[in-house]
Amino acid sequence: MIAIEGLRGTLLNNESLAGYTSWRTGGVADNLFIPADLDDLSHFLRHLSADVPLTWLGLGSNTLIRDTGVEGVVIITQGALSQLTTDHTTIRAEAGVASAQLARYTARLGCAGLEFLAGIPGTVGGALAMNAGCFGGETWRFVQSVETINRRGEIKIRPITDFEVGYRHVVKPDGEWFVAGHFSFVPGDKEKSLSNIRELLERRSNTQPTGTANCGSVFRNPPGDFAGRLIEECGLKGKQVGGARVSEKHANFIINENNATSADIEALIAEVSATVLKQTGVRLMPEVCIIGRT
Repeated sequence: MIAIEGLRGTLLNNESLAGYTSWRTGGVADNLFIPADLDDLSHFLRHLSADVPLTWLGLGSNTLIRDTGVEGVVIITQGALSQLTTDHTTIRAEAGVASAQLARYTARLGCAGLEFLAGIPGTVGGALAMNAGCFGGETWRFVQSVETINRRGEIKIRPITDFEVGYRHVVKPDGEWFVAGHFSFVPGDKEKSLSNIRELLERRSNTQPTGTANCGSVFRNPPGDFAGRLIEECGLKGKQVGGARVSEKHANFIINENNATSADIEALIAEVSATVLKQTGVRLMPEVCIIGRT
C-alpha cells in the first residue's frame, strides 16, 4: 500500500480497472492515482519509490487490461490533466484532454486541420503515444513540441526531433511520459470546421460499432491494405469467443457483447490474427496495447 503526504488527487488501493477502460474488462490495480493537476502528478512521482511499476491510462481505449490486474501504480490522466489553452500561434492540450474535445476547441477558434481528432476515441496523451489517426489525419503532423515527465517528477519541453514517429508508432526517450502537446494549426472557417466534425462523426457512426463496448481498431492496417477487409475476407465477422465478438459492422472491431473477460478478448485477437495469417499470408500487428500480469 502506497501512502504519500500532501497529495491533492485521489489515491486508491486494489481498485478495479474495468470501469476505466472502453472494453469494460480487466482486473484490479494494486494502486490507482488520479492527480488533481500536473503539479500534483509531479509531487506524486517525486515521492514514489523508483522501483514501483507505472502504467498510464487516459480514456482506456486502445487498451486491454488482463483479468489478473496491474502491478504497481496506474495513473489516470483523463479528467485530471485537462488544461486546454491557446496563445494564438499554438494550442496546448494536456494529456487527459479527450481528442474529440481538442478537435471541437480548435474548430470553435476558427482553426483548421485537427478536425479528424473528433473520430479518435481517446485522449491527447494516447494520441501522442501512438500517433493516432483516422480519416486521413495523423496526430504528429500537427505537433510542434511536447511536454514529458519522468520518474523524478521533472517536466521537460521537447522538440519533435527528439522522437521517432511512424504509422501508429512513436519512440520516445526512456523513462518519460507525455503530459501535454503543443499543436500547430492553420486559419480556417469556424462553421466549416464544425460541419466537417459533424460529417466525420456521422461517417464514424455509420461505419463503426459506436455505442458498444470496444477499444477502437484492434489491428494496424498493413501496408497497402486494410485490416478490416482482410478479417472480413476470412469470414470472421461475428466470430465469438466467450462474450467477445468480432463486429459485424466493422471487422477490425471486437465488441464486449456479453460480459466478456479480458481473456475472451485476448483469445479472439489471437484467433483472428492466426486465421488471417493462415488464409492470406498477412501477419496483422495489434494496435491495441495488452497490459497486466501474465
